[in-house]
Amino acid sequence: MDIEELPSVCVLDASTYVGYWILKGLLSRGYTVHAAIQKNNGETEIVKKIREMEREEERLAVFEVDALDYHSILIALKGCSAMFCCLDSTDGYDDNMVDWEIRGAINVVEACAQTDSIEKIIFSSSLTAAIWRENICSDKDVDERSWSDQEFCRKLKLWYALAKTLSEQAAWALAMDRMLTMVSINAGLVLGPGVSQQNPSSTISYLKGAAQMYENGVLASVDVSFLADVHIRAFQDRSTCGRYFCFNQTVNTEDGAVKLAQSLNPLVSLLPGYENQCSEVHAERLRTKKLSKLVEGTA
Repeated sequence: MDIEELPSVCVLDASTYVGYWILKGLLSRGYTVHAAIQKNNGETEIVKKIREMEREEERLAVFEVDALDYHSILIALKGCSAMFCCLDSTDGYDDNMVDWEIRGAINVVEACAQTDSIEKIIFSSSLTAAIWRENICSDKDVDERSWSDQEFCRKLKLWYALAKTLSEQAAWALAMDRMLTMVSINAGLVLGPGVSQQNPSSTISYLKGAAQMYENGVLASVDVSFLADVHIRAFQDRSTCGRYFCFNQTVNTEDGAVKLAQSLNPLVSLLPGYENQCSEVHAERLRTKKLSKLVEGTA
């Protein structure tokens, strides 16, 4: 496909850490990108970079949106063939933020349903939407069919996991009702350049319960450039469907846990956790057969 023939796509919220890397990846491949950034996030380092890019890159248009304002999303989506939905809180997670993310996801999908040009939604989610439940200590593998239990998340105040679980479920329910094509990318802990400074709230929120994730073989991380590439592949490959676990490093050794903490310094010095519920450390239990097929081009 020639560069001139590539469709326009929208990234919302492009000012999140993952959204920004998806934006860069799309531009490098020749796409015209509508970068939708949250009005209330302020002039963060990433927002400043995006505004600088807009002045130099004619294939980039920046839109200020409010995820709770359906009409502002419609404006950003106009003429786009795909929506890369990367909602994330820059202020950390609590029960109120869970509601915000659910409502935002619903607004994004509904806006896509009302836009004739949209062919696919690529929804950025998290492994934490799949791993948390009462019997987390079991030997059962965790794959794309798994969902975190919302009551368990509420009980342990795992607000990030709850937000990702419920917003993704809401997006799937509405996408199926509106007969939209959607793919979700369920990412591990996102690592990459400047992550401690540019993505502190989501990183800390993801790591709530890290010790228990580690002990039970479900703690994994993903490099942000690889994650962005997977999002774009999921859009480009017409055969993709459903959920895709996305990580390229599992943390199931003491040395691995130390290296992870070091990579997040000074944001964290030790992996946060709480009292063990299991007496032994399980081997890796996360499965990514679908991801392997996508990356190898056989999805």
